[in-house]
Amino acid sequence: MKSSILFGATLAVLLPIQAYAGPAQSIEFPMTVSAGAAKCLPKAQATVIVHSVGTKEELEIVASGLPANTDFDVFNIQVPNAPFGESWYLGDIESDVNGNAVNTYVGRFQKETFIISPGVAPAPKFPAGKFPDATASVTIGGIQIYHLGIWFNAPADASKAGCANTETPFNGSHNAGIQVLNTATFPDTAGPLSTFQP
Repeated sequence: MKSSILFGATLAVLLPIQAYAGPAQSIEFPMTVSAGAAKCLPKAQATVIVHSVGTKEELEIVASGLPANTDFDVFNIQVPNAPFGESWYLGDIESDVNGNAVNTYVGRFQKETFIISPGVAPAPKFPAGKFPDATASVTIGGIQIYHLGIWFNAPADASKAGCANTETPFNGSHNAGIQVLNTATFPDTAGPLSTFQP
């Protein structure tokens, strides 16, 4: 089976990305515009579809209402709004000339998705700047990270779209723009990935 993507007045993605050996297990949920981007990007939205594929999941994001030809960064996060908590950089997504964007990420995106640091260990320092990396980890028990967020890759891109040009650490070089989309329609401690246990 192939994915079906419709852009326009509504956004619909209903079918699995591919056929699987057994019955396809999947969930679908929305991402809505973040509070900080609501005035400048009022039509921004996304649908997320997560498929179970054996020992991994495929997470597909299909977004619309974004500024055209712009790069964004996708994170798996502990809570949808600031202070965000533990955050994991999934990758990038880029809008086309019509402000639509599609990308697929492979990993663990379900009830067992978590981050842990059993003890302090040295860490490489990269990069310098306003939000530099720490040089050592901290000890934390397992923390489930069930939410998603999408950020402008650069403050200049946010400013060009009429949004605040605030700098945040949410890209590979820690100089991203503001958050655009998140899963804040779900409770802080019960993000959408918590509902999926394939």
